[in-house]
Amino acid sequence: MKVEKIGDTLAVRIPYDVATALGLHEGDGVAIQRLSEPKRLGDAELAELWASMDELVRPFPPGYKFDREEVNAR
Repeated sequence: MKVEKIGDTLAVRIPYDVATALGLHEGDGVAIQRLSEPKRLGDAELAELWASMDELVRPFPPGYKFDREEVNAR
């Protein structure tokens, strides 16, 4: 979320799905806590992250064929 200027005021827009999940309604009071930017990963940390994701990769079974129509059938 970002602080935006709306008229003569500053506002934080909350996406509808987030507001719904939090049970927020127009007129509700909220407290805002400033959070720092997420830490940027270095090359070594990114390499470690990719390696851990590679461990999760599993091949499809022999003879498997993706069928879009079958997947989307309702």
